This record gives sequence, C-alpha cells and structure tokens, in this order.
Amino acid sequence: MRVYATARTAFKALRRNPMRAMLTTLGIVIGVGAVIAMMEIGAGSSSSLKKTIASMGANVLVVRPGTASSGGISFGVGTSTTLTPEDNQAILRECPAIHNAAPIVRARTQVVYGNRNWVPNTMYGTTPAFLDVQDWSILAEGEPFSDRDVLNGNRVCLLGQTLVRELFEGASPVGKEIRIKNISFRVIGVLTPKGANMMGQDQDDVILAPWTTIKYRVTGSSLSTTNQSASTAAATSDTVNTLSNLYPAAQISLYPERSSVQQADNPMPVRFANIESIMAAANNAGEISLAIEQMTALLRERHHLRADEPDDFSIRDMAELTKTLSTTTTLMTNLLLTVAMISLVVGGVGIMNIMLVSVTERTREIGLRMAVGARGKDILQQFLVEAVVLCLTGGAMGIVLGHGGSLLVQLLLKWPVETSPAAIAAAVLVSAGVGIIFGFYPAWKASRFDPIEALRFE
Repeated sequence: MRVYATARTAFKALRRNPMRAMLTTLGIVIGVGAVIAMMEIGAGSSSSLKKTIASMGANVLVVRPGTASSGGISFGVGTSTTLTPEDNQAILRECPAIHNAAPIVRARTQVVYGNRNWVPNTMYGTTPAFLDVQDWSILAEGEPFSDRDVLNGNRVCLLGQTLVRELFEGASPVGKEIRIKNISFRVIGVLTPKGANMMGQDQDDVILAPWTTIKYRVTGSSLSTTNQSASTAAATSDTVNTLSNLYPAAQISLYPERSSVQQADNPMPVRFANIESIMAAANNAGEISLAIEQMTALLRERHHLRADEPDDFSIRDMAELTKTLSTTTTLMTNLLLTVAMISLVVGGVGIMNIMLVSVTERTREIGLRMAVGARGKDILQQFLVEAVVLCLTGGAMGIVLGHGGSLLVQLLLKWPVETSPAAIAAAVLVSAGVGIIFGFYPAWKASRFDPIEALRFE
C-alpha cells in the first residue's frame, strides 16, 4: 500500500505541469527514437551485408586432393587423385556442421554458339547442390539441372550473365544449343548476376553442367587409369572358361564391369571416378572450425590413413572474408552503441536537471510531508518514481517514433530495415535505468532535507 500511495503521489505531481513533463521527456524521446531507428536500419544493413559476403563464400570450404610426387619432385596441391564422389556423399551424411556440399570437376575450353565463341573463365561440372553452396538457388531465367541429369550425364548447362551477353547478345538463351568441344549442350537456365569477387574476377563468366557430363564427355583427361600388368592378365586368363561363360550376365551400372572373357581378350585400363575438389558450405561462419575438424576426421578414416601419415587432401576456408564480416559487424555494433550512449546520456542529464528544479520548487511540500510523518525513504521513492515514469514515458514514445522513422526510411529510400525486438526491450530497460541513475541524486537530496529548514524555505 505504501508503494502504491507513493506512486499515486508521484503521478499527481507530474500532472501538475504536463508541459514541463513533456519537454523533460523530449530528450529521452529523441534519444531512444534515434537508437531504435539506427538499430533497425543497422540490423537491416548488417543482414544485407552478411548475405552479400555469404554469397561471396564466407562460409564455404574447399577440399582439394593431396600432392603427387615422383623422384622427390612434388607436383603441387591437387595433383593426386584422392577425392571421389563418395567422399562428397559421406561429408553430407556424417558432418553435422556442413549444410551442403558439391563435387567439382573443372574444364577450360571454347564455347560456341552460331558464329560467336567465348572461353569462359570458369567451367564447372558439379551437382545441383552447388547452387545452394554458392547462394545461387534463385535463377534469373529457366531452371537448374537435376540429380537425374547428373546420374545420366545429360548434356544440359546453366550460363552466367557474361556468357549470355557475349554469345547471345543479351537475348534469352534458354532452350538453345551451344557447343562445348564439339559436344552439343542445351541451355536450361541463366544464373543471376553476382559481379566481381574480392579478387576482381568476374563471377558471371561461368558455365555449370553435370559433373559426369564434363568429366566423361568434355575433358576425358580427368579419368584416372590403372594399367593392368601382364601378370594380372595372365592370372585372369587362367580363370577364363569360354564353354561355361559364353553369355555373361548383364549388370546395370554407369560403367558395367567387363566379363572375364573381355578382360582376357582385351586388357583395357580400368576406369573409376574421381573429382578435382569438393565445395562445402558450413551452417554458418561460426562453425567453420568445427566443420574442418569433422571433414578431416572423416576423410582420414575413409582414405585409411594411419595416425603417423599426413593428410592426402587439403581444406581451405575463406578466412579473409570471415575476418571482413566479423570486423564490419563489430564496427557497426560499436558505432551504434556509442551513438546510443551519447543520446541517452543527454536525455538523462535533462531528467536530472528538471528533477533538481522540481525538488527546489517543492521544498516546502517536502518539509510538510516530513513534518507529518513521512520518512526520508518515502521522499526518495517518490522522486525516483517520478524520474522513472518520465523516462519510461519518453522511452515508449521514442520506440514508436524510432520504429515509424525506420519504416519511413524503408519506404522512401528503399533501405533494408529489420525490426529488432531485443532492441525494443533494451530501450525499455535502459529508459528505466536512466531514470533511476539520473533521478537518484535529486531524490536523495530531497530525502536529506531538514523539515524545519524546508518549511522556512521561501
């Protein structure tokens, strides 16, 4: 009951001079409004910046084969054939920190359409998951190729904006045929524009196709071969029984295994699938280290590497992009917090100033209350409640003003805006805190009055 009576007395005191109370809260209104508007605009800009940097590969990891060597001479990273499509599938299944992954087979050759030709900077054979990894899921036109296209090695492709401009002069290429190394490909989609990356390379100068098509139809040189020795052929010929195995059973696979008769008659090289790299996307930039640990352990197990053996692969992350993202986000957050603190301090000084004036004007009232039995704690509570009510009122008005201002900026300037419930809750708590901190001294000063001196005050 005492708290309720104190609060009612404080509200009555504020209603005596509503204009002054309104002007007192104006500093808090402007401060909180500016903070809310900047936080929402800043959150929208930060989200847009994160999406832009993510599209450049901030959370992308690239797994490349190890280094081949001969006679003490190393041929560099990627020269060994240690990665397979099965490694890519295992990463998707057994690495929780990986959001998606796609195998990569590269090629560089001429693309021809009619009497025009172009050599794209990037020609990737991959799977549909590559579009998700590179944040390219939304196409400008057409549709992506499917997993069935990859399985069947269909001759379909997606073109970047640069190839559309150079080969088709801006016309729609969907449904038309292009030639890659004298092999006809049907264009089924066009990628959205991305522009240049951080290294200045044109990301739109790209062509995507199923990796089986690029590997087995276009390049052919990426096939790993293991020649059979004479002893192996001789051993195979010993097991041939042409009388009992005239018609070998048919096997359904992408590359059917040869029968013992075929192996004995024509010992051709054995062909198996390998890929040049794996491009994987972590769930977010914060899980990159965890994703690297999980992939390293998995690939070492799959490649049967002993503890004392080095990795036969390498994993690269986009450390520079991640650093840029974290630095930019931290800088923007610190800037907004600095502006918020300055605005709220200015509003708090205004609250303290008005409360000191109010204490001086109501000195006789304070002395009268203390003379009839009010204690210093009651006076302290009364003025603290007045200060907190002023700040909370200003905070509520500032929230409405700031949110409306951010929506107006979004409507007129088309800037990205993102509503932040956490910022609104923080504004309420900060408003109450400002009222307590800056209202405490005037309230404490009022509670320390001598009743006799207060009653004599003119």
